[in-house]
Amino acid sequence: MHLARFPRVRLFPSPTPLEKLENFSRAVAGPNGGPEIWIKRDDCTVVATGGNKVRKLEWLIGEARAQGATHIVTQGAVQSNHVRQTAAVVRRFGMKCTALLEHRIETNDRDYLNSGNVLLDKLFACTIEYRASGLDMNAEAEKKGAELRAAGENVYVIPGGGSNPVGALGYVSCAQELMQQADEMGLKIDLLVTATGSAGTHAGLVVGLHGINAGVPVLGIGVRLPKDRQEANVHKLAEATAAYLGMQGGIPREAVEANCDYVGAGYGIPTEGMAKAVQLLAQEEGILLDPVYSGKAMAGMIDLIRTGKIGAAKTVVFLHTGGAVGLFGYTSYLEGAMA
Repeated sequence: MHLARFPRVRLFPSPTPLEKLENFSRAVAGPNGGPEIWIKRDDCTVVATGGNKVRKLEWLIGEARAQGATHIVTQGAVQSNHVRQTAAVVRRFGMKCTALLEHRIETNDRDYLNSGNVLLDKLFACTIEYRASGLDMNAEAEKKGAELRAAGENVYVIPGGGSNPVGALGYVSCAQELMQQADEMGLKIDLLVTATGSAGTHAGLVVGLHGINAGVPVLGIGVRLPKDRQEANVHKLAEATAAYLGMQGGIPREAVEANCDYVGAGYGIPTEGMAKAVQLLAQEEGILLDPVYSGKAMAGMIDLIRTGKIGAAKTVVFLHTGGAVGLFGYTSYLEGAMA
């Protein structure tokens, strides 16, 4: 896969670290032991506290600049990591940014509505408009883009999570990067685990690993949709990304696996398992997860290890998608969980 064919901007030093979690591996082991756990630190992509969307934005902003865009429109939930990273990158290239924030969670909590990612959006001079829950937010973003074009703006619209074939190239690239690191270390990876939401990270990893015949399965821990819908979304995007790259043969449906048993009451609604996972990794390794994506994904992985569904003889890599700034939007809940 010759990725240099596609427009790109460089946003962070690569590769991101691949680290062994010695203390954490011992802490989550069951009575029969546990797997060797490593972490791919895509929370270390530098821009605006980092996160997985920075990889996607290298390709999305690359294409936007190639098209002469001067105004980026995107969307996400109120505490969107994607919007925060997009707003920061857009400022770096002297563009304007408009973000539509969906009230996906019914809450009047001041921390959630004003702190964390929202505060940073405002610091990056992002123009924010709010939308009610349940709308087709990508359609809303396209509508806003059309309004701005009619007013004379040169607009590029980025879907939620940066999750389209262009954005997914970031995780095709990451898959290649990860396997090069593993090969240099002599590390045989049995399973790659990450959060799966808007599907771009998950789909990109599947395409990247399949395209280099790595033989490493990807397990996405869902944060929003039921298993059947999440897997369908990821597979659809993986197929579209493979086609965009010109890969022959497509992506097998069985290459896409999601476990959506750890969503809890819904997207962005905290769970006890998430809070415990956030605390455990922080206290054992000094690494911060986020409450919406990586925290729930880690909670799922811990449970799968402790129930023996991920075997003790395995070597597992957890892809950390960042988002720790979102913890400040959940201050009250986390303080209560630590009490």
